[in-house]
Amino acid sequence: MKILVTGGAGFIGSHVVRRALLAGHGVSVLDNFSDFYAREIKDANVEGFAGSAEVIEADICDAERVKKIVAGGKFDAVVHIAARAGVRPSVENPRAYIETNIHGTHNMLEAARDAGVRQFLFASSSSVYGLARKVPFSEDLPLPQTLSPYAATKLAGEHLCGNYAHLYDLRVVCLRFFTVYGPGQRPDLAIHKFTDAIYREKPIQQYGDGTTRRDYTYVDDIVQGVMGALAYRRTPFEIFNLGESLTTTLSELIAAIESALGKRAEIERLPEQQGDMPLTCADINKARALLGYNPRVPIDVGIPRFVEWYLSTQAR
Repeated sequence: MKILVTGGAGFIGSHVVRRALLAGHGVSVLDNFSDFYAREIKDANVEGFAGSAEVIEADICDAERVKKIVAGGKFDAVVHIAARAGVRPSVENPRAYIETNIHGTHNMLEAARDAGVRQFLFASSSSVYGLARKVPFSEDLPLPQTLSPYAATKLAGEHLCGNYAHLYDLRVVCLRFFTVYGPGQRPDLAIHKFTDAIYREKPIQQYGDGTTRRDYTYVDDIVQGVMGALAYRRTPFEIFNLGESLTTTLSELIAAIESALGKRAEIERLPEQQGDMPLTCADINKARALLGYNPRVPIDVGIPRFVEWYLSTQAR
């Protein structure tokens, strides 16, 4: 299979690229190498598959360029991971999130339709569940209210994907990722930020009283789900949760990082952040049944693995 991975130089995308190459697929990467975080991090990710995957520097907001890239590549599948990420920055700059995550996704869908691509995967987010009260979150829950512009753009992307599956015979799978972490995690994300601060004996910022709960998902498990979705052929449109189906409080997370580092955290307590969800927890029965999804790395195993990676590559 010939696959285009948008955002393939980023954290999750680069893991998907490496797994797809190991599986024998031909892979191209489309990434704009944005300045959301240091470019050298993405450059280092790309070095991991240099010579094995084509890397194209381009922006999904450039509709004409994207159309030419997809048409010229003769791809069997597009794995669309590229996006503006982060709940809190989206509150400050919603217009940029609308442009990239909605218009950019529309550009990718249009390009895939025009080029006759048969399989389109869209990286969505657990944030679309907002204040859903039925836990764990299942894919058929009504979603009347999201809590941030980021979440709203991801839900809009899912709806666009459903439109294209219905109107243009494009098979689409939307994957709702639940708080992904692991080696190579972006430095702006909580587990990486906390680990770095605790290691350097600097205070960490804890928003709220530490009781918020997240379904933290190790990146290898996410990639397993993505590969299962690439092989999915049963229906023209589906949505799947990819999580661990386990929740961890913020206080428990900090304690796990402390234990793995052998250091105590200095905590700066701050009010709850606008847009943050109080709880996420994935019902993964559908993904287990239809994608063969089987997460294997619970948080008590994943955090020590992440800290080991951090100490070997980031601690200077």
